[in-house]
Amino acid sequence: MELDVETMVARLGESLLLQGARMATAESCTGGLVASTLTDVAGSSRWFEGGVVAYDNRVKMRLLGVPEEILIRHGAVSQACVESMVHGVCELMKVPVALAISGIAGPDGGTPEKPVGLVWMAWRVNRRVWSREFRFQGSRREIKNSSVREALLGLL
Repeated sequence: MELDVETMVARLGESLLLQGARMATAESCTGGLVASTLTDVAGSSRWFEGGVVAYDNRVKMRLLGVPEEILIRHGAVSQACVESMVHGVCELMKVPVALAISGIAGPDGGTPEKPVGLVWMAWRVNRRVWSREFRFQGSRREIKNSSVREALLGLL
């Protein structure tokens, strides 16, 4: 049985409450949709600290501390970038748990090397970080919704 997003958020919240932990988000291509989805569930203020919509690279650098060198060498849609974003949002928000997303939601902006639908995500729990590349299909909205779903599953 596939979990619906609301059930995933409720389970995530329960887990964070049991650990006495709070979380934050750093989002680029999803434009705050993860944070919005988390706060759709009543009681999320007990475990969700906040989020940064770092759509522009300057915000990634200024607020999240992503080194310019990473953006030049690897680009914003890369493992190095999302891992730096997830560390940065944990430090900024003073939380042990976070997720970060950067990708190309389309319908334009893709290249042969980085096509529309390419999304990188990183998660951090305490000091442990992991990341993953996704290749989603569909409209801009579908890519964003798929990103939210996988971001939540990554923490669960």
